Amino acid sequence: MAPVTKERAERIARGHACERCGEYTIKQLSVKPTLSAIVDTLGAVWLATKTCGVCELQQDLGIDEEGDIVVVG
Repeated sequence: MAPVTKERAERIARGHACERCGEYTIKQLSVKPTLSAIVDTLGAVWLATKTCGVCELQQDLGIDEEGDIVVVG
């Protein structure tokens, strides 16, 4: 399987509901490659930071190379 592209990581992040209110509306989304220490520790190759459009909760999602969300914070 090919590693997850940035565009695919963005779609994965958009498909994850807000942890507080359960809505899928996103006010802001940023997807960046993670640092090598995070890859070694958690296995996340992409870090998505998103802000809920309803309750304005800011969440960080760690996405691994297979497209699974491995960290939510």
